[in-house]
Amino acid sequence: MPKTLRIGMIGYKFMGKAHSNAWRQVNRFFPDLPAQVELDTICGRNEKAVEAARKSLGWKRAETDWRAVVDDPSINVIDINTPNDTHAEIAIAAAKSGKAILCEKPLARGVGEASKMVAAVKTAKVVNMVCHNYRRIPAVALAKRMIEDGELGDRIYHYRARYAQEWLANPEFPLVWRLQKKIAGSGTHGDIDAHIIDLGRYLVGELKEVCGMMETFTKTRPLWEEGTAPPSAQKNGKKGKVTVDDAVSWVGRFKNGAVANLEATRFAWGRKNNITFEINGEKGSLFFDFEDMNRLKYFRAEDAQHRRGFTDIIVTDRVEHEYVGNWWPPGHIIGYEHTFVHTIADFVRAVAKGKSVHPTFEDGLKNERVLDAVEESAKTRQWVKV
Repeated sequence: MPKTLRIGMIGYKFMGKAHSNAWRQVNRFFPDLPAQVELDTICGRNEKAVEAARKSLGWKRAETDWRAVVDDPSINVIDINTPNDTHAEIAIAAAKSGKAILCEKPLARGVGEASKMVAAVKTAKVVNMVCHNYRRIPAVALAKRMIEDGELGDRIYHYRARYAQEWLANPEFPLVWRLQKKIAGSGTHGDIDAHIIDLGRYLVGELKEVCGMMETFTKTRPLWEEGTAPPSAQKNGKKGKVTVDDAVSWVGRFKNGAVANLEATRFAWGRKNNITFEINGEKGSLFFDFEDMNRLKYFRAEDAQHRRGFTDIIVTDRVEHEYVGNWWPPGHIIGYEHTFVHTIADFVRAVAKGKSVHPTFEDGLKNERVLDAVEESAKTRQWVKV
């Protein structure tokens, strides 16, 4: 195990910024980590833009060819933040080069690609992880512990989750890559439904069967010039076809008998990044709202009738709540960016031990099986086994 892990990151935009911040902060706030990290190389196709990102995000070098980063023997970790159509090729090459791999979600564009990625990391025996950062929200970590401790009872009845955004509700928003199936694989489904699927699997268990529907509300959108910034991109009057879903709703059954009810949409005016879930069990319920991410609501059915009600659990106690002890005094909240620092801290420990930590590429493949099953169900209008 090297004392310094040199990071090569492919991709530099939204997730690139989030990951860069986490790599910069992780040793400062998790000083007990078994290795120091070095932001060695950031990579992107646009030479001018990636150089600007290098300067602003704190990387040592900039590169425009991801293969050069993967083949560099001095780099220990490959962090993939690119559009979905490149995940498999980069990850498989990184595995063959013996690198530890952190990959943004969704792992791939479908089960076929994801299966090849899992096979590659297994063959190479490299540490791997999918960046489902919401698993590492302290409130979610507490929900996991409470369920495992039996505080909802032995039987879970329901998992209801909704992920809602508004950024596509304007029909004049241009045809970005996330709206093209050949690049993204799917739309809202793979982009944000993947997150609440992953949370459901993490908290409740594996899914058995699903029945879903998908809808594309805006069939065509304005084309935009590469290099301009949506939604202020210059329009040339031409439009292109949207080839992915705008919204998805589905129900399902977990293998343990719990019932699932999930919805994801990017057409919900007033919702910027709204994630909620509720889990009902035989002894109580849990409710979480990402817009109030430092709280977890808990209803205990065994309480006396005259004092029943949802209790607010404030997850900022440095001793009792996972990850929080690395930040501020009790009562001082943390935010979205911290979930990435937590993810990378656990990933660094995994690399040091030589053993992958959840969620692994195998978890990413299991999420893809659910995603594919829901899409098949929407097409056939039938229940589909996962």
